[in-house]
Amino acid sequence: MINDLASPLPGTGGRAPRAHLRSDAPRQVLDGTWQVRSFPTPRHVTDDDQGIWSPVEVPGHLALQGIGTPIYANVDYPFPMDPPFPPDDNPVYDHRLEFNAGSDVLAHPSVLRFEGVDGAATVWLNGVELGTLRGSRLTTEFETTGVLRAGANLLLVRLAQWSAHSYLEDQDMWWMPGIFRSVTLLARPRGGIRDVFVHAGYDNGAGTLRIDVDRENGDAKNGDAENHDVEDGAEATISVDGLGDFTPGVDHLLPSVRPWSAETPYLYAAQVRTPSETVNLRIGFRTVHVENSTLLLNGAPLLFRGVNRHEHDPRRGRAVDLDTARAELLLMKQHNINAVRTSHYPPDAAFLDLADEIGIYLVLENDLETHGFVTEDWHRNPSDDPQWLPAYADRMRRTVERDKNHPSVLIWSLGNEAGTGANLDAIAIWAKQRDPERLVHYEGDPRSLHVDLYSRMYATTGEVERIGSFADPDEDEHRRSLPFMLCEYAHAMGNGPGGLSEYQELFHTYPRLAGGFIWEWVEHALYEIGGRPVSLYGGDFGERVHDGNFVIDGLVHAGKTPGPALADLARVFSPVGLELAPDLSAVTVINRYHALDLAHLEAVAVVDGVTTPIELPSVTVGAQVVVPLTLAATNGPVIISLRRRAAGDGCEAGHEVAWVQHVPHRPAPTLTSVPLRLGPAVFDEHTGMPVRLGELDLHDVAVSLWRAPTDNDRGTGWEEQDLPPVAVRWANARLDDLRTRLVEFTEDGDALVVRTRHGLPVRYAGVAATWRWTTDGTALALDLSLEPYGPWPCDWARAGLDLRVAAPARQVTWTGYGPGPQYPDTGQGARYGTFTASTDDFAVRTVRPQEHGARVVDDALIDLGAASLRVLGTDVSLTVRPWSRATIAATAHDHELPDATETWISLDAATSGVGTASCGQGVLPEYRLTPSPQRLRVILQA
Repeated sequence: MINDLASPLPGTGGRAPRAHLRSDAPRQVLDGTWQVRSFPTPRHVTDDDQGIWSPVEVPGHLALQGIGTPIYANVDYPFPMDPPFPPDDNPVYDHRLEFNAGSDVLAHPSVLRFEGVDGAATVWLNGVELGTLRGSRLTTEFETTGVLRAGANLLLVRLAQWSAHSYLEDQDMWWMPGIFRSVTLLARPRGGIRDVFVHAGYDNGAGTLRIDVDRENGDAKNGDAENHDVEDGAEATISVDGLGDFTPGVDHLLPSVRPWSAETPYLYAAQVRTPSETVNLRIGFRTVHVENSTLLLNGAPLLFRGVNRHEHDPRRGRAVDLDTARAELLLMKQHNINAVRTSHYPPDAAFLDLADEIGIYLVLENDLETHGFVTEDWHRNPSDDPQWLPAYADRMRRTVERDKNHPSVLIWSLGNEAGTGANLDAIAIWAKQRDPERLVHYEGDPRSLHVDLYSRMYATTGEVERIGSFADPDEDEHRRSLPFMLCEYAHAMGNGPGGLSEYQELFHTYPRLAGGFIWEWVEHALYEIGGRPVSLYGGDFGERVHDGNFVIDGLVHAGKTPGPALADLARVFSPVGLELAPDLSAVTVINRYHALDLAHLEAVAVVDGVTTPIELPSVTVGAQVVVPLTLAATNGPVIISLRRRAAGDGCEAGHEVAWVQHVPHRPAPTLTSVPLRLGPAVFDEHTGMPVRLGELDLHDVAVSLWRAPTDNDRGTGWEEQDLPPVAVRWANARLDDLRTRLVEFTEDGDALVVRTRHGLPVRYAGVAATWRWTTDGTALALDLSLEPYGPWPCDWARAGLDLRVAAPARQVTWTGYGPGPQYPDTGQGARYGTFTASTDDFAVRTVRPQEHGARVVDDALIDLGAASLRVLGTDVSLTVRPWSRATIAATAHDHELPDATETWISLDAATSGVGTASCGQGVLPEYRLTPSPQRLRVILQA
């Protein structure tokens, strides 16, 4: 049988937790092909060798290899909430591996290391029970001395999907059991190095260093995780390249060292030696502390420009290889991201080495979340139940001990969304005692008694400003002494997030604000399961309890390709601010780096496609300098750009770090009219709408105020909890079902004037439209005025017109803003220029179809194959896609959209922002489209 699945106690038999060390002691990696058999419940488990065994890859998740199915849930537990008991419906999976132990490992005492086993497991080696595993994203080591033998060995891991500890692992991700991280045999030489704890501080050029060393006894098995036999470190020697030799356990003052930061990730190579083992370390000198309610690193204020990162691969789940992780971190650096919160568990240990080397600040989170208890108003929450304290303490201890030597780790996080209680207080106190050189974080406790930061999720910009300016009347004296950090904000789900700039402006204004972490880095779509090349989300695997596409909420897609929001974020997160004078006589340069001047950057002006160097003076940290400009005369846009002089941070030489653009006023295009022939246009006398333009048939030309709801439209902003989501308000008003009445179809001099009314069913509310059409004989000009009437029950999504062409578009070329989309509160990364995109790229396809892809254009050519349609205007919001908004809104997955056979085109005078109400605040007031007069002027030419 499998042991104690209903016990809230930690796993048994493991050695005391310790750091992952780079040792020259022999090791044998046991990853590869294992054999697996399944049982539907623990009651069906047998200890014989019967059953059907099938191959499975380790590391890996069973559900992604055809054994069981994934389950996505954000908050709700997918089983009855009856702690500490798991459900009877609890699949059990036996994993077995036959292997020959290497002679070099057998020559020493040995341990067996599991780095991540999702679920609850019991481990046997050669029929001897080594112990049990609890804590799915945490390392456990078992003694194998005397059990491991020469020749063939049999390793058996019996894994249950659910246990008491499942109540502690409700972390807004896929539930997928399996051995998803490496399994390794480690030789532990007698007299070797059991553990090392590096303490390396920095203060104004000087460093402090103490390295504590524990020695292996090597003779006896270690019992549980609270007891271990070690020798002191007196015989160990320590050398640090460039700094000299040091005595273990002794504080040393170093008059001159180079500091570690994300901008200057300088690491000193060090060696800890005993006669039987050498451990190699990389030491970074840095000090993090709080002073005057401000977060400081190495004595200077620190601003997190961060993201939350789950480990995710669309084919392999949380089994993320090192090359992928490195590419992720470099992509972050290329987009001005400097910090990661490891939501909501410690990542693969090798990820920490990458963060040290590449330069990323980490808020390292404990493997803990009990979010499902919120549905019961936190009744019976393990966080305040004494029987769970050993598990809380064990998880926090294993988190801290494994990663305590990494300079990238600035903050320990107790966990996520686990309510409040004495158990959280206890592990916070322990962490501060064990490692007083780092800060402790937890968001979910408004008291903030035992943590070093005041942390919130999705606080509105108004709240953030009150907190930053110490104007929040609810804060007590203790909390006012803490820096403020948004551990989650700006939910990057679907079309959005909107409002990034407003948050960042507050971070730059108030020193108390330490920045925050976007939710989140990567979308968690799963694909190519069973050979289907499609992206799937919650509910697509037959789950009875699930949270749908709420798992599709990342800045980058599951395959790690950037989504449109990443370019916006790079602009908002830029460590250099640029402000152009209205007359272009100067640019103000603001250095927002933590520790760098701008000597590594060069400045250029781009005018009419010609790049000219700008002399950039010294700009120290925190300073702003006005740089005079002498620019060539132009009627076109002007760009001032700061670029890297040399490669670094994963960026090539010439990589753009900051930019600002001036776009001159562009008058609306006009036509010289000819009388009433209306040139290439044919109108329907019954509707007053054009049905043909040149050789191009036009269909369904109509006023429209609705859009296919985005994920954010379907959410309720945290500031509007008393209101339904905006998409519901639109539906209740029947905004998608405007009914049209032709009022008048007349001639006015050179113009054809059509007056229509477009009303909401049931209500007396709508818009009166005046269409004024003119022509020069080759093109058709429209001056469309929209005037609301009646008491409007909701804001508008947009204001403009739709039309349909019965042919699929191939690509769009436009002059305007791009290359990415732009809504009133997004598109910070869009600049003025000329761009070309395929129809798919222009439309911006998302895993769950929704409104997306609007570009603000002055001139656009839509290639329809045998024909084309040109649109001229000034700041016209253009969308082009192969489907109607009704089809998009009714379709659950991108791959379920029909093949392209036609093209839907929208031309809008105004659009609503998108906000971040899928989780967070809604559209800010200045970006809402309230019913109001609107005017659209465009020229159409086929």
